[in-house]
Amino acid sequence: MTAEPRSPAPRRPSADAAPPPGERLADAVDARLPVLDGAGGLLRKAFPHHWSFFLGEIALYSLIVLVLTGVYLTFFFKPAMGQVIYDGSYVPLRGVLMPQAFDSTLSISFDVRGGLLIRQAHHWAALVFVAAIGLHLLRIFFTGAFRRPREANWVIGVTLFALSLAEGFAGYSLPDDLLSGTGLRIAQGIMLSIPVVGTYVSMFAFGGQFPGEEIVPRLYSLHILLLPAALIALVTVHLILVVYLKHTQWSGPGKSNRNAVGKPFFPLFIASSSGLFFTVFGVLTLLGGLVQINPVWTYGPYRPDMASTGSQPDWYVGFLEGALRLVPPWETNVAGHTIMWNVLLPAVVLPGLLFLVLYLYPFAEQRLTGEWHQEHHLCDRPRERPVRTGLGVAGVTFYGVLLLAGGNDIVAATFRISLNTLTWVLRIALVVAPVLAFLITRRLCHGLLHAEQERLEKGDETGEVRQTLEGGYESGHRPVDTFRPGAPRAPLTPGDGRTGTPSREPPEPARRRR
Repeated sequence: MTAEPRSPAPRRPSADAAPPPGERLADAVDARLPVLDGAGGLLRKAFPHHWSFFLGEIALYSLIVLVLTGVYLTFFFKPAMGQVIYDGSYVPLRGVLMPQAFDSTLSISFDVRGGLLIRQAHHWAALVFVAAIGLHLLRIFFTGAFRRPREANWVIGVTLFALSLAEGFAGYSLPDDLLSGTGLRIAQGIMLSIPVVGTYVSMFAFGGQFPGEEIVPRLYSLHILLLPAALIALVTVHLILVVYLKHTQWSGPGKSNRNAVGKPFFPLFIASSSGLFFTVFGVLTLLGGLVQINPVWTYGPYRPDMASTGSQPDWYVGFLEGALRLVPPWETNVAGHTIMWNVLLPAVVLPGLLFLVLYLYPFAEQRLTGEWHQEHHLCDRPRERPVRTGLGVAGVTFYGVLLLAGGNDIVAATFRISLNTLTWVLRIALVVAPVLAFLITRRLCHGLLHAEQERLEKGDETGEVRQTLEGGYESGHRPVDTFRPGAPRAPLTPGDGRTGTPSREPPEPARRRR
């Protein structure tokens, strides 16, 4: 038997041997930028996993799609209101006098390769962007993720929502079609309703008498420059604060206010987040290619002496339309000046109050509950905060009634009911429905807590029924072994009747950032 020759042992690199090219490149970059020291902690940072946390990511990725498609559209759109005669591919409008903005929109839709796909994907991305921000804010509200130390991030989120509404309205108005022109006419009426300075505000915005020739170029500057810059800056600050303050998480075994349990940023979170980005990008592209939206060619160019029948704005400003339709025609003459309460109250005062409440709510709740002196990194389940959840549902109900009122003419015509009767029903519902929603939601939260406490104490039913010595019957139970995210593992303590069940952990003293 012969011995097989052994392969020579691998040589170890000597201290004088040159390092591999990749290592040399990493050393060179790290010597000039804080790559390893600065990014090492970020790469290892844990991000809790739950489907509701994806809402903010969907908003972010919709914004990316908006930027990409918007840059493409700027190459072909002409933000001018000078009149031209249309001679493009859309035959029904050939020979019609129209603004240059509308003419370029038709050119993008019918003559630019891929233009209609990009324009519709841009519009769908705008709708999804605003909706994702709104749902993200609702998630933060109902789970109490706005509490210390995240009050500043809540303020930034509400500001992002307000800016997204303004950005959406500015982009919606750019084509200068009959539908968007009607919206601008309503906006001018809102400006005029402001006492004393309303006329000056309108003249400044439109550059003279309505419609003028300045509003589209000015909205274009806001839409592609100022508002996007503000949105991107605030989103950047928002993400920095999310990383710095760490993400909230649902309570459970091994989770507390002192840690964060979830996927590491690299590679797991990056992989799942990248998949979500491509999903959002693909869905928006499919919507842009398959689902028609804002067909401006069916409306025609804007003319001050015409209005579209059954015109409806995009959903995110529909509540303003509904508020304008529900307020009775109240006017007051003071020293020769007419105050139009039917426009001022629903279109100026009401939105201002709504956003003021959103800005101040985190500070008010923490003061009333005494939670302002401690940090909160665990999410509340909505049922554990009956009052807060009731207020949130009441606000959503209030918004829903206004949104429905924004299309009261369409609803009345579709179901063949009296428009005046429907308007009065919605006026009453605007006052009564939120109160009922609050009471029912609070009662439901208490009922869910009671049922959950009973389940934890008695266990799950096994389906077995046995007879007792006294002749009665009782069902068998087994210990609870399945729990939803954030559900307690022990019987709940009774609530204080104001905000729901108190925290199951002892309060922590205020601490400075690590």
